[in-house]
Amino acid sequence: MYHLGDLVQMKKPHACGENKWEILRMGADIRLKCMGCGHIVMMSRSDFNKRLKKVVTMADDPKAKSLEYYVPTNEIAVPHFGD
Repeated sequence: MYHLGDLVQMKKPHACGENKWEILRMGADIRLKCMGCGHIVMMSRSDFNKRLKKVVTMADDPKAKSLEYYVPTNEIAVPHFGD
C-alpha cells in the first residue's frame, strides 16, 4: 500500500526518462511529482492503481530522507525567450 510522501515507481517512464514519483496529494485524485525533472501531474486514483509498479521507499523510512533524486533548483535549465 502507498501513503502520502512515498516514492513510487510507475510502469512507464516520464518523458524525462525517470519513472520514480513522489506522492504529494491523495484523495479521489493523486498528485505526483517526477523525481527526474520536478514536473507535477494529477491522475485519478483508479488510473494511478493501474499504472503503479511498486513502492520504492516509504515516507517514514529514515533512508528516504537522504535520497535526493530530483534536479536541484540551481541546475534547472531556464529557457531564454527573445534573447
